[in-house]
Amino acid sequence: MVHLVNKDKEKSSSINELDSIPAGDFPPEKGGGERQGSDDDLKQALASKTEEAQALHDKHLRLAAEFENYKRLAQKDQRDYARFANESLLKDLLPIIDNLERAIKAAKEAPKEGAKTGSLIEGVELTLKQFMDLLAKAGVRQITSVGEQFDPARHQAVARVESVGAADNTVVEEFQKGYLLHERMLRAAMVTVASAPTSNQEHSSTGTA
Repeated sequence: MVHLVNKDKEKSSSINELDSIPAGDFPPEKGGGERQGSDDDLKQALASKTEEAQALHDKHLRLAAEFENYKRLAQKDQRDYARFANESLLKDLLPIIDNLERAIKAAKEAPKEGAKTGSLIEGVELTLKQFMDLLAKAGVRQITSVGEQFDPARHQAVARVESVGAADNTVVEEFQKGYLLHERMLRAAMVTVASAPTSNQEHSSTGTA
């Protein structure tokens, strides 16, 4: 019993001694500075990873935009190829059209020789129409030249004539028709272009442009 009483007294004395120590005299908690440094490192690492993630996101957006542009250009190239793939073949067909038109014109201007001539002209005209319908389905169409202002992108001037009845630099005659393939020039028209007369008298002269 005596030993137990002594132990209780020792515990009570130790507690009283601890209570009497000021709060500021307690030693700092071990490891507090280390935790603060660890928190700063984590914040820096998080900020660095956030910047990396933002940079990757921006790069992804740029790549996505570039891919969309590439896809649009590729689709345009495919459409253009489909529209103009037969350009060379169609251009080679134009002289056939020219010859058919010349044959019809010559036959109509020649003296009439009866029903056979008329039937021949009708047959050639039908052939010409079929050719023109075929070209139209492929996107080919004739351009208007006579009466239009001379356009070097659409016309090839092979002669120039002074004229009082036509405005200066106007197409007055067409030797060979021009054609467009969709919006692209397939063949320029060969034309004669008017120029202002050099005197008050009406006269004409021809020469190369």
